[in-house]
Amino acid sequence: MALCNTSPGSGERRDKGEQRTVNRAEPPDAGAWFASEYGREPEGIWFAPGRVNLMGGPDYSEVFVLPFALGAGVRAAASRRHDRRIALMSRRAGCEPVLLAIDGLEPGSVTGWAAYPAGVAWALRQAGYLAGGADVAIDADLPAGAGLSSSAALECSVALALTDLYRVPVPRRELAALTRRAETGFVGVPSGIMDQIAALLSRAGHALLLDCRSGTGTAVPLNPAAAGLSLMIIDTRARRALADGRYAARRRACEQAAAALGVRSLRDITGDGAELASLGDPALRRLAGHVSSENGRVLRAAGLLRAGDHAAIGRLLTASHESLRDRFEVSWPQADEAVEAAIGAGALGARMTGGGFGGCVVALVPAGRAAQIRTAVTGRFARHRWPAPHYLDAVPSGSARRVR
Repeated sequence: MALCNTSPGSGERRDKGEQRTVNRAEPPDAGAWFASEYGREPEGIWFAPGRVNLMGGPDYSEVFVLPFALGAGVRAAASRRHDRRIALMSRRAGCEPVLLAIDGLEPGSVTGWAAYPAGVAWALRQAGYLAGGADVAIDADLPAGAGLSSSAALECSVALALTDLYRVPVPRRELAALTRRAETGFVGVPSGIMDQIAALLSRAGHALLLDCRSGTGTAVPLNPAAAGLSLMIIDTRARRALADGRYAARRRACEQAAAALGVRSLRDITGDGAELASLGDPALRRLAGHVSSENGRVLRAAGLLRAGDHAAIGRLLTASHESLRDRFEVSWPQADEAVEAAIGAGALGARMTGGGFGGCVVALVPAGRAAQIRTAVTGRFARHRWPAPHYLDAVPSGSARRVR
């Protein structure tokens, strides 16, 4: 999710003076931010979580994935307007506020971070669910560009705000589809459906076994603390941008492999040697082999979690990372070093998470080993003279909701 360089297109900038500096040590308080900027209290505040994809993907290949929601996310404070315009401001972006004409929103009319909430307004308008304008202030405690789905959290928090403000009920699966349409059709990122469904349908204490073909999900118990374990997020601080072309190129390659194999998507291949051997391009053969093997790992991991064997998923996490690195080729040096250092210091397994090319690693950590693992990973980064990584607790949490 791009943070600044916002071009409002069909709207206009509001003159608020120089660009703001942001104290990132402060906890997110979208309500106070709204009041300071708009001069009144918001009518409500809506929250949508980030997510970790424990295993699986890519979701655009219609496979199974196993995400869970985080406690961190994006908050949107909002109030109704009496005109057909939407005002957007982001405390974390530190950009000037943007005022947009709802009826002038079209793909390409807004760029930068504001394209995501503007795209939501566009998708809701086209579906007949946008009843009026709104003033919106956004705050977050989720790092952007870290592979934790900050863009979907932004989209879903704003979607809930815009529909709840005017009491327009939209089923959550439909809302997930509309927020995905905002990202693909308005922003131009060819993403799958996992992130929006995870934000809108996750349950606390569970992962979501999501069938990306049907869009149906099943809650799977995920309570590592009960097993004497925890899930640690290692933010490598190598930032990623899905709109930079590499993500789209990987999707095109998967579609080419599926077409060459005569199937709807790589979900439909068995992954046996003879089938993969029919792909003449070695790069496509590696991609297809990863997708097939990863789908099997997701189903095995879900079975282990249902059986209460959290520790056993560690080896699946590591195998997944190795396949993402060597066959799907979306890992990056900091992730590879973080995985190796974490396992060397006692983690049961670790894996990059997100769309690749930057972001975070998730590690399965025994109780009492977290400090040693953090020390080992930070030391490894220091030897490479990389910026020190950040660490977040990954507690499986609930879905998007109104918080005030």
